[in-house]
Amino acid sequence: MAPIRILVVDDSVVIRRLLSDTLSGDPALEVVGTASDGRIALAKISLLKPDLITLDIEMPVMDGLEALAAIRKLYPKLPVIMFSTLTERGAAATLDALSLGASDYATKPSNTGSPTVALERIRIELIPKIKALCGIAPLKLLPLPAARPALKVQLRSNPRIGIVAIGTSTGGPNALAEVLPRIPNDFPVPIVVVQHMPPIFTRLLAERLASHSAIPVEEGRAGAILSPGHAWIAPGNFHMKVIRAGMDWRLNLNQGPQENSCRPAVDVLFRSVAAAYGANVLGVVMTGMGSDGVLGAQDIRDAGGDVIIQDEASSVVWGMPGLVHGSGLSDAAYPLDRLAAEITRRVLQSRGPRAHFDLKSYATLEPPAK
Repeated sequence: MAPIRILVVDDSVVIRRLLSDTLSGDPALEVVGTASDGRIALAKISLLKPDLITLDIEMPVMDGLEALAAIRKLYPKLPVIMFSTLTERGAAATLDALSLGASDYATKPSNTGSPTVALERIRIELIPKIKALCGIAPLKLLPLPAARPALKVQLRSNPRIGIVAIGTSTGGPNALAEVLPRIPNDFPVPIVVVQHMPPIFTRLLAERLASHSAIPVEEGRAGAILSPGHAWIAPGNFHMKVIRAGMDWRLNLNQGPQENSCRPAVDVLFRSVAAAYGANVLGVVMTGMGSDGVLGAQDIRDAGGDVIIQDEASSVVWGMPGLVHGSGLSDAAYPLDRLAAEITRRVLQSRGPRAHFDLKSYATLEPPAK
């Protein structure tokens, strides 16, 4: 197989060299060119025909957001990974880039004066994303802890859903922006979310989602009491769990070991909601690379709950939902534009008299104006 052709765009000579040397060290990757600003990058795309672009945000002449908008007009399918700083300004710009059509992002090493540390950060964070977006990271089914009865899905009852737990990664910010704003303001259960993102990013993501949603959306905080029609997003660098506390359910945050190289991890959240709510859980696994969520999906299913996934066609990367599907743990798959309606239908139908739910009325629901 021919190596993935990469165009590196960054105004820093140090970063261009660092990226070029690190990426070229992987036999599956080839850096075919570099550019110091967006205008030069646009001129080189047609000549070099890259398979993927890494794009800095803050550059002279034409910055990353301007370049991204132009790339999306000319090359709508070309994968673009934004390379941003781990700052409030960098996080805000990254979320802007994702909304403009960037495929994913990676954060710049904070200490480029330490080549070993910087190289390792790029290898761990950036290279797997490049491979996943270019389709050379095959799905590998995980060995599950215990065998499930083959007819479990048919034998389960229809429990009353008490919580919705969502896990997502690559492509998740835009996917969540399609789902949460279409949840109605009278939604009768809480929603808890893990989106793989670092600190600062998760807070800004929650604020942006809240500004377009009928329900409150906020970053999770330790001890918060879960309430109906309210969504919490796990903060970056913290696992988020749901625990029973007397008559309430509360959020618990911790910095325990990473799971699936992630903190927050979907498996941690899913495992906790299965323990706290038993069969009364609807798990939702959306677009994302890697395997996080597979073992947690089994915990939900083994407790008697349901798990649905985003379908392959609408996922940026079908790693997480694809592995849940391949492991036989999903009840159904839905395109992104139907997920909010399906979540709402399942919750309302499970909870009593509103069984005749009009799916179409929610499938076309627009986010509320704010």
